[in-house]
Amino acid sequence: MHFRSFHELLGEVPSRRVPVAVAAAGDAEVLSAIKEAEDKGWVEPILVGDPERLELAAKTVGYQLPDGDRIVPASDERQAARLAVDVVRSGRAEMLMKGLIETSDFLRAILDRDHGLRKGARKMSHLAVLEDPLHHRLYFLSDAAVNVQPDLLMKTEIVRNAVEALHALGIEEPLVAALAAVEVVDPAMPATVDAANLAKMSERGQLPRCIVDGPLALDNAISREAALHKGIRSAVAGEPDLLVVPNIEAGNVLYKAFTYFQGARTAGILLGAQCPIVLTSRADPPEAKLLSIGIGMRVAAGQNVHVTH
Repeated sequence: MHFRSFHELLGEVPSRRVPVAVAAAGDAEVLSAIKEAEDKGWVEPILVGDPERLELAAKTVGYQLPDGDRIVPASDERQAARLAVDVVRSGRAEMLMKGLIETSDFLRAILDRDHGLRKGARKMSHLAVLEDPLHHRLYFLSDAAVNVQPDLLMKTEIVRNAVEALHALGIEEPLVAALAAVEVVDPAMPATVDAANLAKMSERGQLPRCIVDGPLALDNAISREAALHKGIRSAVAGEPDLLVVPNIEAGNVLYKAFTYFQGARTAGILLGAQCPIVLTSRADPPEAKLLSIGIGMRVAAGQNVHVTH
């Protein structure tokens, strides 16, 4: 079986309050999510941003701002990102969260070689979680937010990051669909070649505890009937935990199609850094930010939720 909902997946969020640094936290929707996460006993926030904006946003949502050093003043968004990263580097926070700030400015602080949150030579990638109301299950999707046009080497890192996160969530051997426009290898379509290479690497044990198949078009990735109709025999077809997209355009469109055409609930985190990082769109509602906090906590804790296929 697969995780059917966020409710099922987040049923074992650790009860310990995790300190989280929020960059550019002066936004009503961000503080609404933080307020609910506090009410659930999930987090102890450290809010970084313009004090006046923090006050105004807090009044808007009826949130009591924390006292003392859990408010870190910042004059602008870029400084807020740098200071929030510093809070994590100092050990005062165990998670980082994006507030009302451009993703590029947020990532710039994280990726800074001297003062950021890089984890050695590890590459970073985004993992989205989509609750599909049509199929009554969760899909994981990577990378729809960070890596623009990943080559094969970067795609292996995307798979590694995502699979390790799924292991931490309790999916012991994730099924991974390497997506392309078609399900046959065509040298004129590099994404199909990359997908076939990822599948072969998985077959040879070069990717950690997962089964990768590809290239798979989206229809035969998520529909076993479509795959059988096309003569595709695959352990992944119709059953994938993780959808790996060929580039950011495909990922972004697929993510938003789930959201706006199907009303999917979503969450998103950044993987491969020194700590889990909540990374959602500024347009995402408070619920998406709250769910992302929960996903980050579950990945960090690495608690086992026994899910079998």
